[in-house]
Amino acid sequence: MRSVGVEEELLLVDAETGEPRALSAAVLAFASQGGDADVFESELHGSQLEFATHPQTDMRELAREIIRWRAEAADHAANAGAAVAALATSPLPIGPSINPGERFDWLKEQFGLTAQEQITCGCHVHVSVESDEEGVAVLDRIRPWLSVLLAMSTNSPFWQSNDTSYSSYRSRVWGRWPSAGPVEVFGSAARYHAQVDAMVGTGALRDTGMIYFDARLSAAWPTVEIRVADVCLDVSTTVLVATLVRALVETAARDWRAGRPVADPGVGLLRLAAWRAGRSGLDDELINPVTMRPDRADSVVGALLAHVREALDDSGDLIPAQDAVAHLLKTGNGARVQRELFEKTGSLREMVAECARRTSEGPV
Repeated sequence: MRSVGVEEELLLVDAETGEPRALSAAVLAFASQGGDADVFESELHGSQLEFATHPQTDMRELAREIIRWRAEAADHAANAGAAVAALATSPLPIGPSINPGERFDWLKEQFGLTAQEQITCGCHVHVSVESDEEGVAVLDRIRPWLSVLLAMSTNSPFWQSNDTSYSSYRSRVWGRWPSAGPVEVFGSAARYHAQVDAMVGTGALRDTGMIYFDARLSAAWPTVEIRVADVCLDVSTTVLVATLVRALVETAARDWRAGRPVADPGVGLLRLAAWRAGRSGLDDELINPVTMRPDRADSVVGALLAHVREALDDSGDLIPAQDAVAHLLKTGNGARVQRELFEKTGSLREMVAECARRTSEGPV
């Protein structure tokens, strides 16, 4: 059974006003006092906080750990005078708050406004692989399906007090980095590493940590890291995304071992599919990875389930995944919930406060 780990980036906000608070240093200090220093870390901006789970093989254990660390993050934030919200962008106005440090100073100097506006919160899923060769074979084969994961996770419709008309505006902001987005088929681990070395060698990237592909080999762990998802408002969506990612990795690895060919839609098509997923979420048509043509969102998600059905069944995740998909399609993801809360309250501040409550306590 392949292990799965999740990294979630959370937004630090004022518990009453919903306005972003650049208090990550204080929150991390309280986390260190509580013995959680190895779980939480800072991000580029002071209004962001990241945590990472341990590798898990049981999705129920993964869910419990995410719930635990969200609650711990909320406690540490409260001690610092803030709250945490699982929102992929700030609905309310926010200014740059880049953390000090040599690396962050370099990013600020080199990338200017792009770095200043990168106050975005994603969800990264790590899945274990046996080797770099298997890992690259997986990366080559999961490319067409990554846009579907983005559509399912979308949770950033607002930016600087405006409805952007996107379901994931985070994905549009994140795409400003020169190394972000979909990539070509590599074919081998040697070619993957040669491409990474060449990119770093241009001097435009500081190091391999700036390889922001939609999916990449982890530089620190024997995993592939899938980076397309918004941080999800509801833990059940995070776990569903992680479940589907593991099944995608396992399906791809089996196809590689069986010698099945790689489907190779061009990077241009993948970029369009990602744009459509960020625009539509689950509330309009998506691009079906099988046909590369427009299709209903529920049909596209169904195609993903069909593609990984055998792997889900073998891991015991098929029924939970089917139930979670049905629930997600019925109730909506974070983007839909945010818009519904705003329509109900007429207040972005109240909406953010409710999202913060759900982050720390779970949904009603």
